[in-house]
Amino acid sequence: MQSPSAVKSRFPTNGREEEVNTDADSMGEEAEFNWEEYMEETGTGAAPHTTFRHVEISLQSSFQPGMKLEVANKSSPDSYWVATIITTCGQLLLLRFSGYGDDRRADFWCDVMTADLHPVGWCTQNNKTLMPPEDNVYLRKAIKEKHGDWTDFLVQDLTGSRTAPANLLEGPLRGKNTVDLIVDGSVLELQDPSDPFLYWPARVIRNVGGRLRLRYAGLSDDHQAHDTWLFYLDVRLRPVGWAVENQLTLAPPTALRTLKSAPAWQEALDDAQDDGRKNPLPLEVFKDQEDLPKHSFKTGMKLEMVSPWEGLQICPVSISKVYDDVFFQVTLDDLSGDAHPRSVVCHAHSRGILPVQWCLKNGAALERPHGYGGQDFDWADYLKQSGAEAAPDTCFPDTWQNRGFAKDMWLEAVNPHRPAEVCVAQITQVRGRLLWLRLEGVAKQLSEFIVDVKSADIFPVGWCEANGYPLTSPVKAVCQKQKKIAVVQPEKQLAPSQPVESTPISHCQPVAMDSGSVNGRYCCSKIFVNHRCFSGPYLNKGRIAELPQAVGPGKCTLVLKELLSMLINAAYKPGRVLKELQELQDQSWDCQEETLKAKYKGKTYRSTIRIIRLAEQIPDFCRKVCVKLQCCPNLFSPALVADKCPENCSLQTKTKYTCYYVKKRRLSKPAGGEETTAGDVVKPARKRKKRKAIFVQKKRRSSAVDYTPAGSPQDSEEEELLPSGSEGTSSEPRDDHTDASSVEATSSRPRRAAARHRTFSGGVATGAQEAPQGRRRSTRSLSAHSQNNKYQTAKGQDTQGEEEGQLVLDRNPLEWTVEEVVQFISSTDCAPLASIFQEQDIDGQALLLLTLPTVQECMDLKLGPAIKLCHQIERVKVAFYKQYAN
Repeated sequence: MQSPSAVKSRFPTNGREEEVNTDADSMGEEAEFNWEEYMEETGTGAAPHTTFRHVEISLQSSFQPGMKLEVANKSSPDSYWVATIITTCGQLLLLRFSGYGDDRRADFWCDVMTADLHPVGWCTQNNKTLMPPEDNVYLRKAIKEKHGDWTDFLVQDLTGSRTAPANLLEGPLRGKNTVDLIVDGSVLELQDPSDPFLYWPARVIRNVGGRLRLRYAGLSDDHQAHDTWLFYLDVRLRPVGWAVENQLTLAPPTALRTLKSAPAWQEALDDAQDDGRKNPLPLEVFKDQEDLPKHSFKTGMKLEMVSPWEGLQICPVSISKVYDDVFFQVTLDDLSGDAHPRSVVCHAHSRGILPVQWCLKNGAALERPHGYGGQDFDWADYLKQSGAEAAPDTCFPDTWQNRGFAKDMWLEAVNPHRPAEVCVAQITQVRGRLLWLRLEGVAKQLSEFIVDVKSADIFPVGWCEANGYPLTSPVKAVCQKQKKIAVVQPEKQLAPSQPVESTPISHCQPVAMDSGSVNGRYCCSKIFVNHRCFSGPYLNKGRIAELPQAVGPGKCTLVLKELLSMLINAAYKPGRVLKELQELQDQSWDCQEETLKAKYKGKTYRSTIRIIRLAEQIPDFCRKVCVKLQCCPNLFSPALVADKCPENCSLQTKTKYTCYYVKKRRLSKPAGGEETTAGDVVKPARKRKKRKAIFVQKKRRSSAVDYTPAGSPQDSEEEELLPSGSEGTSSEPRDDHTDASSVEATSSRPRRAAARHRTFSGGVATGAQEAPQGRRRSTRSLSAHSQNNKYQTAKGQDTQGEEEGQLVLDRNPLEWTVEEVVQFISSTDCAPLASIFQEQDIDGQALLLLTLPTVQECMDLKLGPAIKLCHQIERVKVAFYKQYAN
């Protein structure tokens, strides 16, 4: 482990970074890491101590309830009587004299370290008197009434009972817990990692709360690199003599045999066995080891497994060898043919073995076998190609048990790359019985790995401190003790073309970036996912809530690539978000192209995205991505929104909030270069980036192009915006980025319809007083036009009062996507219900099947809103029958 004298850490000081040299003169500062303060500053909690079963077992007393021992009588120190252990509390024992049965009135406590306690039989061996206490008349009377003679009672009481071990009551191990019985120099037999039938003695070099540093017999301090760290409950550890007793082989480890000659190994074996016989470990040390069950695996079966060589990968593996009904060998699948096979010995309770399809069911990534030809790995095809069978689920332990672990909890974990190092660790995700951990204070590329919830390499917060072992703490310090509260500022209504550059003021600054490194400007600190912020029409709020609180620190491109990948996977339609991100660019950015992919309905889409490389451009990049996805600009940001978003996004409705970012529709100059009439007053069109427009083809007898390009946000505060999917019926990425307007505008249409549209538009622009006196435009038709010109009344017909005109559709509703259905509902007076259609994935075919009972029952609506909604659905049905049924 790296010496503290070689470590330099950086702490934020008034917005700057000050280098602090933590050499021998400042060791006090290194020891100042405090779990309670750290968790308070980071705003997260610790994993419950009860979730670490192996640690709970190690803290149990060596004395077990029911054990018998001989206790000195207070009235007569030279006489003793038998007592039973009722319970333990550290080195204190609650005892009950034999003869009281279930009567608790005379129970008493005694200290193992000070009381005169001995194992059963000690009095006989030392010629001491064994008799009930003379001053305890009640006990003597009870024994006499029930058994006549106390000697007969004693024989009956001790038959088949368990005595307390002598070494726990006398000598240097007196009063110690089970884990403390293993002292430095103790000898055990250790199973070879590559052969379950091969054992070799190993000496305990150090015992840290039950975590043992072991060195094979015959190796010296010069061979420290071959030392092994195991928890004392590991099934690979056995008492001396166990291998011979079970007819197993005693031989040096396969990988180390060349280090010594055969005579030297034999001499080391003899010495270790002599030491083991002279100072044997009490059998109580091994009483809590699990009994390995029989397995039902067969050679050739396929399964999934957390890679022992790449800690963050889950890979397909095969049963390559079955040793017996307990042990078997698992080999990593490799189809390249030129690689050396990598295998590991397992048993039915081995950590990390999983059934086929576990990753798919739990949303985890499964690595393709090396040399696999296809792009997307599919178990069914793979099993068919290899002619193998999947191991049945009954072969595996409970794969869903998580023991109460949850995302963002803190704990202490062994660094798999340096087993002697225990680090501060945080759970980044929980999937079934697997935990994804991130180590603090470790290089980014080595900090993440997967462990089983039953792993003996994870420990509760404070374990290192309790056992006097150094804990590798975070390299970067967090903000000082201040509540992370964001100052709420008034919302600034600016055009999306001029996004706000300033970062919301926060009392808790982001984690400082290590700019002292050579590539400091290409590395960034954490980018936070502020789950409470508005997620917009593209991103699923539920999936956003499952994302980690932050990504990073690390290289800018890697952190942002990971963040964008998570956002794509959190979308309603990942392909649509991928397409939006593909269009994101800025001339001032220093970018690098990265390939991202999205999966939707069994298809995989790939696209090249431009990702910035410089840390100072991250705030602008994050904000513009948010604007592009029509969500709150603080949804993901270098600043943590701890309480209330400065943008007040939680107080805005979905439609109104989106108005702040999305270009709203407005009326503009007609197409075709025609001159406007004198009565037509049209706002001058602002020069904008070309954007796809939506065109509506009316009835064939009056077909025309409704050419209404997007307007500015200042045109109307009353207008509602189109939901996602308004730029086309397909939400998937397309290679052809041709603007739809270039296709639609080429169609030849009678210009009288366009002229009528200009007159109608002029009426909207100048006010109601411009309309003819004898005729009034339907307010419903006007609302439909300003919200979504895709659904309009036929020929712009005149109506009386609030009467609705006949609906004209430009596309068969049977072909509508979910977004188009949501778009239509949003254009009606049932717009607040549009989100239900999005959540329920109701497309055009499902829409036409909806009835009043179905709407009431499935959407949980009251009668009034349900009737209004069904009325709009009936309008679509009528238009469908008239336009497309024949």
